[in-house]
Amino acid sequence: MHTLILKKPLAFFDLETTGINVIRDRIVEISVVKALPNGELDIRTHRVNPEMPIPVESSMIHGIYDEDVKDCPTFKGIAKSIAAFLEGCDLAGFNSNRFDVPLLMEEFLRVGVDFDVKGRRLVDAQRIFHLMEPRSLSAAYKFYCGKELTDAHTAEADAMATYEVLNAQIARYAGVKIKDDKGKEIEPVQNDIEILHNLTATRSVDFAGRMIYNDKGEEVFNFGKHSGKRVFDVLKEEPYFYDWMLKGEFPLDTKRKLTEIKLRALTQR
Repeated sequence: MHTLILKKPLAFFDLETTGINVIRDRIVEISVVKALPNGELDIRTHRVNPEMPIPVESSMIHGIYDEDVKDCPTFKGIAKSIAAFLEGCDLAGFNSNRFDVPLLMEEFLRVGVDFDVKGRRLVDAQRIFHLMEPRSLSAAYKFYCGKELTDAHTAEADAMATYEVLNAQIARYAGVKIKDDKGKEIEPVQNDIEILHNLTATRSVDFAGRMIYNDKGEEVFNFGKHSGKRVFDVLKEEPYFYDWMLKGEFPLDTKRKLTEIKLRALTQR
């Protein structure tokens, strides 16, 4: 029985991959620990054939080699069942907003499975950890739970550890106040998924952070010669920039968000 107050399931998930490039790399293992509002857990773990060689430096981290996954299903083969398992769930992980969610989204888009994070709350336990106790997952597990993470870098162990860490964070920081960057006293960690989402959310429009929201809530580019400029203005003044990005080596999620802004701009003319 967990201490999290949930209005709908919260799916803690972790990926083991061929590398850390969101565009090029692939999943070799995914584990989801679904925490239900009634306190129960539903755990599912899949090994995945990435359809590409696993670099030895990655295998040395997570212990999964080409031979281990050669007979496993591809992501395309399990994508629909994973999407169905995550249906109606908010998502949680450790460094998930910067890596796991973007890479999982790329995998879904690549195989044509509709999986949208709109309306889902995204809780990143690492951001809470770094805010309150800057360290790593193994250290977080020892610090909050008093246990050694002996199977670190196996997807199920990491996902389960993250579940335990977030529960411990909720218990530890209940009522704890800190000062924000303006010197105002706040209570950042509360047992409310909406509050945790807002606490750990990024300002990114797309998961790769190529576009972010400025202080006015407007989408602006976050790279290159147009950094800081409103996406709407750039697409209007230099329409070829849109084509350049669509043909370039950018994540599918970035291209999709850019297209949504372009279509919205067209309707506002």
